[in-house]
Amino acid sequence: MTRTVSRRLLVPGILAAVAFAVLMSLGFWQVSRLQWKEALIARVESRLADDPVPAPGPDEWDGLDIAAAEYTPVRLSGRFLNQNEVHVVFSLTEPKGPVGGIGYMVMTPFETDEGWLVYVNRGFVPQDRKDASTRAEGLVDGETTVTGLMREPQQSSWFMPGDDIPGNAWFSRDPDAYAIAYGLPADKVAPYIVDALAEPANPGGLPQGGETPIVFPNSHLQYAVTWFGLAAALIAVFVAFVLRERRR
Repeated sequence: MTRTVSRRLLVPGILAAVAFAVLMSLGFWQVSRLQWKEALIARVESRLADDPVPAPGPDEWDGLDIAAAEYTPVRLSGRFLNQNEVHVVFSLTEPKGPVGGIGYMVMTPFETDEGWLVYVNRGFVPQDRKDASTRAEGLVDGETTVTGLMREPQQSSWFMPGDDIPGNAWFSRDPDAYAIAYGLPADKVAPYIVDALAEPANPGGLPQGGETPIVFPNSHLQYAVTWFGLAAALIAVFVAFVLRERRR
């Protein structure tokens, strides 16, 4: 009888062991992600308080780890090429300034004093202010200085529409693609974007700068508890199954 019970428990036992190992590995993976996310948040919060440094130039681009340097405060001197604005579709649900909703982030190429280019995210404009002529006072002309945060380029998500180049309505944040689409020398365009800070504010209030999201969702602890809880539940169910088989 004991051998019969053992045979009936063999396959369920193997399946339960495999499922238990998978659930535990998922739980430990979430713990590692939690540690990574907490370190990222601490690093970014510390970095935001740093003084701005000169933005990396062409001599530094090849070895630049943009992901590691993201949110570094940087400073640029030069002039905006306002005629080449790029508009990125954006939903500003929690604005820091007075304007929010559906609209665009205005990416403007900035020609530095050294002659290379970097796309500056000047900030948010609502849908009815997409055309630069409706906010002419905000088109900064001539020599100026920009302070902002270095950001990593981002491709549009798979579930979003493709970039509408003729209509200048983009979903990606890709300086290489912008340069190619609008005839700028790609080899002179920085591989990162600079998000302009809120101060000093643009004349007329638009584009509305300082809208860089600094909030990082951190649900890894809940996910870890969920996976470990499912593993514990699996053990309880399997023990109950074994006891029932023994009684039979």
